[in-house]
Order: sequence, then structure tokens, then C-alpha cells
Amino acid sequence: MQKGQIGVTTENIFPVIKKFLYSDHEIFLRELVSNAIDATQKLKTLTSFGEFKGELGDMRVEVKVDKEAGTITVSDHGIGMTADDIDKYINQIAFSGAEEFLNKYKDTANTIIGHFGLGFYSAFMVAKKVEIRSLSYKEGSEAIKWECDGSPEYTMEPIQKETRGTDIVLYIDDDNKEFLEQSRIDTLLKKYCRFLPVPVVSGKVQEWKDGKYVDTDKDKVVNDTEPTWTKKPSELTDEDYRKFYHDLYPGQEDPLFWIHLNVDFPFKLTGILFFPKIKSNLEIRKDRIQLYCNQVYVTDSVEGVVPEFMMLLQGVIDSPDIPLNVSRSYLQSDTAVKKISGYITKKVASRLDELFKANRSDFESKWDDIKIFIEYGMLTDEKFCDAAMKFVLLKDTEGKYYTLDEYKTLVESTQTDKDGNLVYIYATDATAQYNYIHAANEKGYNVLLMDGQLDGHFISMLESKLDKTRFVRVDSDVVENLIPKTDKKGADLTSDQISLLTTLFHSQLPKMEKSDFLVSFESLDPAANPILITQNEYMRRMKDMAATQPGMSFYAELPDNYNLIVNTSQPVVEKILKEAESALEDKVAPLRKSMNEGNEKLSALRSEIKDNTPTEEQKAQENTLIQEVDKARKEQEDIISKYASEKPVIKQIIDIALLGNGLLQGRDLSEFIRRSISML
Repeated sequence: MQKGQIGVTTENIFPVIKKFLYSDHEIFLRELVSNAIDATQKLKTLTSFGEFKGELGDMRVEVKVDKEAGTITVSDHGIGMTADDIDKYINQIAFSGAEEFLNKYKDTANTIIGHFGLGFYSAFMVAKKVEIRSLSYKEGSEAIKWECDGSPEYTMEPIQKETRGTDIVLYIDDDNKEFLEQSRIDTLLKKYCRFLPVPVVSGKVQEWKDGKYVDTDKDKVVNDTEPTWTKKPSELTDEDYRKFYHDLYPGQEDPLFWIHLNVDFPFKLTGILFFPKIKSNLEIRKDRIQLYCNQVYVTDSVEGVVPEFMMLLQGVIDSPDIPLNVSRSYLQSDTAVKKISGYITKKVASRLDELFKANRSDFESKWDDIKIFIEYGMLTDEKFCDAAMKFVLLKDTEGKYYTLDEYKTLVESTQTDKDGNLVYIYATDATAQYNYIHAANEKGYNVLLMDGQLDGHFISMLESKLDKTRFVRVDSDVVENLIPKTDKKGADLTSDQISLLTTLFHSQLPKMEKSDFLVSFESLDPAANPILITQNEYMRRMKDMAATQPGMSFYAELPDNYNLIVNTSQPVVEKILKEAESALEDKVAPLRKSMNEGNEKLSALRSEIKDNTPTEEQKAQENTLIQEVDKARKEQEDIISKYASEKPVIKQIIDIALLGNGLLQGRDLSEFIRRSISML
């Protein structure tokens, strides 16, 4: 029997391994099975080169759980190891110290595992003792048993072993007894080993019998040795892709379409990315895409490898050129990773363009589902944005789709304003904004439907990309002002009439939390509604974007500001004004006169104040005049408000406008219904 110490100069390598390389205990099974697969593949390679002429026999890898013995055994029939091999790859982990080790290999985990055999040492994360029982493929080799309890000391001795290959026996420690459950092992194998290129067997196939599942005599193969992404697209049908998708994501709807990745230079990359149906809420998940290295599962955290917007996709990426066990910051700075990320972006954009050109009607039918993905990509990735400008679509309220160039051609003759700007009119809710859409259509304008979660941000991006183009929401102004062809026409009213109408209408507005109304007057089409409600385009857009961008929360806290536009050419408004003037003139004229006189005295007084430093007497006079003017104004407003409250038609036309904008609710809506019935 040979005894010795593992060739390290640190007191104990195992804490270093556990702390640095393997923070997740379950990784041990991936490493051991992967080593077994490598040993199997190497023997196959030697056979193909003629260096091994024996019978390959059963080349599967077996994972056996013995709960009574407290062991897990990983067995292969690969190349096996001699005593020299064990001494070289297991015993000689040679470095001068832990610090040097960490510094030297912190960014090369693949190299560490491959050259120093540290993958094997992950076994000590769950085992109190590990045995290696191995017989090399080399003729005349002697079977060897290696044993270690987690300290630097080991023993190695010859044993009897009839079959070629290696058995790794783990004696599971008390803290990790969970791994002695077959169900736990099955879960790990499914996660890490389900697509390995060599059959992996663990446990027995079960069948339903007498009200429960029982083992059969048939060994259970846990993996698919030829997963779909390893095959050529020409060998696959649409059904093959859909089946693979449902194997990966059970219970999901069929994917919209997919992209098969396959590149050999300047790096090796294969995989399949699926476009799933994305639900109503924008949900960026980090576990949609699985990363593999030579069919070995690595992680579902692919930040840096895949651009952020592609986190909406699902599928598999397999590449031996992606560094493992590194931080996201390292991935982002790594040249190979950047190239891979760039290639994936380019490939996805190219594939989308191909789909658009090959079958536009099918592309349009899927647009509503993939729109959020494409918009997200255009907002976050400049290269993807440039490519997508060719196939991104705009949809109008009639359900027709246009490319950016097509839409420009469609509307430029009718929707260019007096300053030469192309104006794109859009709606966010075709039902709620129907009246505004109808009015715009009647004027010969096309209205886009921009009801997606990212459309607010997307609109702003398009305004920056498209020359002399701006977007306005269909309800942001009266239809005459959406695309100004001439200078704006104001209402032909005196200042006294404006004051009277402002109080008449403002006094009858409902009190709405975090909502303000600004009453204004315009001479519009007499056939138009007496009152229209609009919202400032800029502020409303900022508030909409704030809903999906936390950094804009300031706008979300601001009140909603609405413009209540009174159509002074509308017969009902003209009648209201005429009747109010007739009924109130005698009552408000003296108050108006008093306010005018008071304001004149204030102006004269303030002109006498030198250097903005009034005397105490001047301050007193100013305060007295202000109070007198305010008192007269308050009396006037009270008189007009009382009159307005007695005229149901004023409240009625206000409520009609509010109702048309979805702003009439609760008690106000109930009173509107009651009033409408009484006015019949």
C-alpha cells in the first residue's frame, strides 16, 4: 500500500476548493459525471485513431445511490487510470500557496479543472471519504484503489477489478444526506446532465401499479445524447423544434418561431433560441436561456453572453468558448464573450429580417406577440436598432401594418405641419379614444395604435431617429390643432366673457384627486362637441414612461393636468354665454367695476414705490386694495358659480366630455345618469 500527501504546500486545499470554485454543493455530480463522460469519449477517440483495438462494450455512465451504505457511485467504462495517472492528475495539485493559486487561476476555471483535476475534488463538498477504483485501458495495467478522507493524506493500493474504467465512490457526510435520495439525484441529473453525449443511467424506470409507482427491471436513461441543437436544421422539422421546446419548458404555448445558431469560426457556438408568447406584463427573467458547454449544463444566468433584451427569449446556447465560473463583470469585459454576444445579436436580427421578407403576412400575424421583444431590443441595443429599422412595423387603428418607410409615404402628403414636420398621430386605447380617432379619420388623418408597454419609450426613440418627425397622441389636442397647418385661431371673446365662462365651467368640474383642469376657449367647428378634454403630450408621455422606468418616478407623482377646451362656436356654448350674460350682468357689473378700479389704484400705487421698497403706509394701502379686489372677485365667482349650479346643461356637457375620456366615475357618474334621465 502506498501512502502519501497530495502535492500542495497549503495546510489543506479542500477549504480553498470549497470556497473558491464550488459555492454550490450540488455541482459535484455535474463534475463527476462530466469527468466520466470525458473518459468515455477519450476511449472512443483512441478507438477511431486505432490506438485501442479492444471491444468498447457498454459505454454508458452509471450513477448509483446506495442509501443503506451511504454512498453514491459514479461509474464509467472509459480509459481508466493507472497508478501513475492517479499520481499525476489526482495527487499532484502543485502550487506554492493558496494566494498564488487564487491569483493565477481566478479567471481560468476551465483550465483549472482540465489540468489540475479539481473537478474531481468537488466530491469532498458532500463526502467525508472518497474512493477511486480504476483499471486503465492499457494492456497489462493493474487496477488501483485510491482513498482520501478530505485531508492531504491519501492511500493507494492494487485491487481486483475486472472491467475497464473508473468507479468514484462517495461516502456522503451527515450534512448532505439529502443526496442519498434517488429523487434528489434524478433532479440534479435532469438539470446538469440531460443532454450529455453519452448515455447516463441512474435508477430504474418506474410504472404505475397498485396505486403507486414501482421500479421495473429496466435501467433508466436520464439524458438525450443527441439534443436538437446538435443536429443540422435540414434534418429537423417544425414539429421537432416544437417538441424540443416543450421538453425544455413544459406547459408553455407553442413558440412563435425559433433561430438555430451554428458557427465554427472565430468561436464555436451552437444552440436554438425560441420566441415565446410574452404575456401582458413585461417580465425580464434571468432563467429563460440555458447555457451549456459541450452539452454540459452550466448556468441559466447568461448576462453578458446574451444581450439584455434577449432575456425575453428562451432556449439553449452551447459554447466551449465561454469562460465558466466568472462574474458578470468579467463576462462583459471578455473579448470572446463580446464577440459571441455580438454574433447572437446579428444572427437574431438577420433571422427576423429573413422571416419578414420570406412571409410578410405570417410575420404580421405574429407582430403583436414579438413587438415587445423588438422594441426592447431597439431601445437597449444600438446595433440591433439599426438592423431592425428595416423590419419594425407600425400598426394603425384599422389593423394594417406598415414599415417605417411605407408609413412615411402613406401620410407625408396629409400629415405635414406648417413647419415641414411630419406628424404621426397615435392612440393608446382604440376604444376609450374612439371619438378622437374618428375625428382624426374624418379629417383624412391616419392614426397609429401604440398600446404596448414600451411604446412611450419607443415613440421617443423614433423621434430621435426619424428626421423632422414628431408623434402626438390623438387626444392631446383638438383635431384642428393636432397638425397645425396655419397659425392657431383663438376664440373671439372679450376678457369679461372669458372670465365669465371660465368660472361657469370651472365651478362645475368634479373634485378629482391628483387631477387639475385648465379651462381654455377656441373657436372650432360648430358641429364639434361643445367641450373637449385633452392632455399635454409631453407631460402625459413622461408619466406613461414613468410607469415602466423607476428613474422617472418624479413624473409619476405629479398630478394629471387636463385641458378643458370650450368650443365657443358650438350653439350650446353660445346659448350658455348669452343667457349667463343676460341673467348676471346687473349683479356682476358693479363687482367688475370695483375690481377694475381697485386694480387701477394698485397699479398707480406700485408705480409710486421707489426701488421696490414701499413705506409702511404704502404697504397698508396695498394690502387694503388687494383685499378689496379679492373680496369683489370672490363675490363675483360665488354669484356665477351659484348660477351655474342651477343650470343643469352646463354640468351636463362637462360630464359628457369627462365620460368620453373615462374620467367620470363614482358619485359623479351616478348623478350624471340621474340628470340625463330627468332631462329627457
